[in-house]
Amino acid sequence: MRGHALAASLAVVLSAASALAQTPAPQPAAPAGQRPTPAAPATPPLAQPAPAPAPALPAPFPAGAKVAFVDFQRVAAESVEGQISSSKINALVAKKQAEGAEKAKQLQMNEQRLAQSGAVMSEAARSQLEKDIERQKREGERFQQDAQAEITELQQELQLDFQKKISPLVQQIVQDKGLQLLLSRADAGIVWGDPGLDLTSDFVKKLDAVTPKPAVAPAAKPAAPPAAAAPRPPTTPAAPAK
Repeated sequence: MRGHALAASLAVVLSAASALAQTPAPQPAAPAGQRPTPAAPATPPLAQPAPAPAPALPAPFPAGAKVAFVDFQRVAAESVEGQISSSKINALVAKKQAEGAEKAKQLQMNEQRLAQSGAVMSEAARSQLEKDIERQKREGERFQQDAQAEITELQQELQLDFQKKISPLVQQIVQDKGLQLLLSRADAGIVWGDPGLDLTSDFVKKLDAVTPKPAVAPAAKPAAPPAAAAPRPPTTPAAPAK
């Protein structure tokens, strides 16, 4: 409701701004004896974009049907649960990428240092730098392996949790629809089916109903208007030179 109110308020503000922009500014009065300059023609208003088409209503479930199918990939992509899982994986991937980039940067700096100054270094300093570079390479490879294993582990954990939440929904929908067979679209290789037999949206709705909604960050408060500048005292005119 709050989102609709904000959208309506924004629409009113844009309409007012459009009206103000289309109102020609008043022209100053011409001096006596001078012909007034004709006002420039008003710019025609821009054509309004065509309204977005209304979303198509889902096809009704065929009466008496005993077989249906579901696209679990769509359930994972469209449900709140699936989006939360994706955000967790993306956050971990971004974190590991940042850590890996920092390690690669340090390695590159040492390699450049060896290439540019290795010839003038002492034997001990050059040997130590070479050892550091080899150590950083080994640590970088190990980091990549550990990072991939951690990401894979999180993916498997979230997938298992997703399956645990989907299983009771399968029983509910099968009973609600009176089905004798429910197919997975990807696994069954369905080429075509009556749109009404696709129960993917039903799964998304039921899963969203039992998924706690993520906390929404509070809207940022509008910036306070800048304080009015204090009026400057009138400047005293300089005394005329004598």
